[in-house]
Amino acid sequence: MTSTSTHDETAVAESITVCRAEELPEGAMRLIEAEGRKIGVFRCGGELYAIEDRCSHDDGPLAEGEFDAAACTVECPRHGSLFDLRTGRPKTLPAFLPVETFEARIENGEVKLDH
Repeated sequence: MTSTSTHDETAVAESITVCRAEELPEGAMRLIEAEGRKIGVFRCGGELYAIEDRCSHDDGPLAEGEFDAAACTVECPRHGSLFDLRTGRPKTLPAFLPVETFEARIENGEVKLDH
């Protein structure tokens, strides 16, 4: 009997290219889709942060909200919950559950996302 296990494959994050590094300057955001999920990639404080584009309160499109690069937050456009891009945790109600975050980095002049 032959068995194929995908356990090892799922433990390794898949990396995708978002854009060239210069196409995502400080204070900018890119929205991408990876395996049917939308992910917002933000640059603030010289760092890259990536969060799922789904408010934990009512599934609102987070990346469409107001992005404050100085505070490194994004505000859900539906009900105003403010999310910390570094942690995915909401800073204000009505959301109280965090959203998923992803590893983003610059590699060979390209913004890469592990999902």
